[in-house]
Amino acid sequence: MPGTFTPRGFIVLLTAVFAVCGTDRRPEVTARAAEPPASSAKKKIVLIAGPPSHGFGSHEHRAGCLLLAKALNENVPQADAVVITNGWPRDPSVLDDAAAIVVFADGGGRHPILPHLDQVGRLMSRGVGLVCLHYAVEVPKGRAGQAFLDWIGGYFETHWSVNPHWTPQFTDLPKHPVARGVRPFAIRDEWYYHMRFRSNRRGWTPILNDLPPAETLRRKDGAHSNNPHVRAAVLDRKEPQVVAWAYERPDGGRGFGFTGGHFHWNWAHDDFRKIVLNAIVWSARLEVPPGGVTSKTPTLQELLANQDFPPPKQFDPKRIQRMIDGWKQDRP
Repeated sequence: MPGTFTPRGFIVLLTAVFAVCGTDRRPEVTARAAEPPASSAKKKIVLIAGPPSHGFGSHEHRAGCLLLAKALNENVPQADAVVITNGWPRDPSVLDDAAAIVVFADGGGRHPILPHLDQVGRLMSRGVGLVCLHYAVEVPKGRAGQAFLDWIGGYFETHWSVNPHWTPQFTDLPKHPVARGVRPFAIRDEWYYHMRFRSNRRGWTPILNDLPPAETLRRKDGAHSNNPHVRAAVLDRKEPQVVAWAYERPDGGRGFGFTGGHFHWNWAHDDFRKIVLNAIVWSARLEVPPGGVTSKTPTLQELLANQDFPPPKQFDPKRIQRMIDGWKQDRP
């Protein structure tokens, strides 16, 4: 039964999970989660997972990409989702036939795209889609920032954007393929906001937005924490902040930015997961179903698999299961 655990049984489970999945530090692994049958009609989607980062349950790039790839391959017949782990592929030709690239990795000066801007620019000019998740929406201002404005329509700019943890209420969803089948929802995450967006908004669509509460701006000014520009926008002008957006480029290519994704457990929220799956499918120029990409909710065991770090002693699996069960109750 969901939510039912025995301490001894769970310890055995964790030991098995991390013995198999939690200590792999190979430089690169190319994996097809739930690999589909070969078909010339399929579109290749390459998910690039960054190296280990924040610790257990946060910024779980590999585990998150494998969950997303599994959901795509099991539920989108035209998709062939491939996962590259530990950063940029050693063999860049793996991207040559991609319909879309998904990057879930640490950003800023460590962003895996930075040394490969020319290669990615050539791919973008051919109409390849680009999806950036959480920290991967941040690149340095300048050449990389301008490239992201051109490729996905926006990015996290230091001393302009901020990265608080908060719980937005997503009640106003647009009529856009990325939002198909997504119901209004609320979920706590490290939702970056006050992003730097294109001045020309043609082809650009806000997908998720809300007005952040004042307590998200109580930190001191800093590159990621607070600044006069964001205070004027949120506290003075009361401007709702966009935390996920879609962009259709003039050349027909598509981009998507999503600032959530800090907490690994959030992939078990059906609407949170669906909006990202929809966006990946849309960015690959595949048709998003009328009800969106429906996928099975990952179990707690599936969420624990492939994480880069073992759980700390104080980890409470029952708390996570209660949270997941609560999300299911909120979405009949």
